[in-house]
Amino acid sequence: MRVLVTGATGQVGSEIVRLLEERAESRVRGRLEVVAAGREVMDLTSRDSVVSAICAAEPDVVFHPGAWTSVDACEAEPDRAFLVNALGTRHVAEGARLVSAHVVYFSTDYVFDGASPRPYNEWDATNPLSVYGRSKLAGESELDPGSTIVRTSWVVGTQGHNMAKTVLKAAREREGPLRVVEDQRGSPTEASDLAAKAVSLGLSRRPGLFHVTNQGDTTWYGFARAVLRAAGLDEARVEPIATSELDPPRAAPRPANSVLDNAALRLSGEQLLPHWESSVARLVRALQ
Repeated sequence: MRVLVTGATGQVGSEIVRLLEERAESRVRGRLEVVAAGREVMDLTSRDSVVSAICAAEPDVVFHPGAWTSVDACEAEPDRAFLVNALGTRHVAEGARLVSAHVVYFSTDYVFDGASPRPYNEWDATNPLSVYGRSKLAGESELDPGSTIVRTSWVVGTQGHNMAKTVLKAAREREGPLRVVEDQRGSPTEASDLAAKAVSLGLSRRPGLFHVTNQGDTTWYGFARAVLRAAGLDEARVEPIATSELDPPRAAPRPANSVLDNAALRLSGEQLLPHWESSVARLVRALQ
């Protein structure tokens, strides 16, 4: 089996590559080959680049976490957001179709408006508030039937920029309180946990839409306190504020409720990811 990973140096892509390479090393030589397609190999904004890279690799499975995930920047550059996240996914789907590869696409909780009083399951109606959310939902629509769509939320990991790193950096470099919003609720998801479940779904070619997050939910305020607690720092430094109090204000609106019900996994009898607090504690240890 040959597997291609887009966005291979990103927060999720790098974890997928690592897990697949570990599998390859544990198997008989040649049983699993991993093609890590970073930007220098595959430019998602170029149809020729994407289709050529996929056709050259001839993968059996394409994992597609590659995306432009700067939520606020997407508001200022909607064409770029749709070019990368929607049209780029169209290119991936086209290339995969030409070599009969199964696609695993990574989407987001931002496809919902956050107005629901309960967690969102896979069959709930979408209504994105932001350009980023609309562009990722558009990417979902570009996939062939039988593809795998993995929606996730609040991803943190050892690579890239994320809230866990931001909280730790602020706690170590600043004095005084850390003001964090308390009116946004979601499920923090550790990148290696997410990657492991996505790899399992992808290698078994499981079709359909799956919500994949760590279990449990919290606010960003609760998350920040948990990060400091895991790091052995004073969690009392974290003070709750409303999103409207952020200075400067954020360009993109965020859903107040980002909690995803992993219903498709749960009802299929699949093992769910661990509770977010245990995984975030493990991540903090790795970051120290």
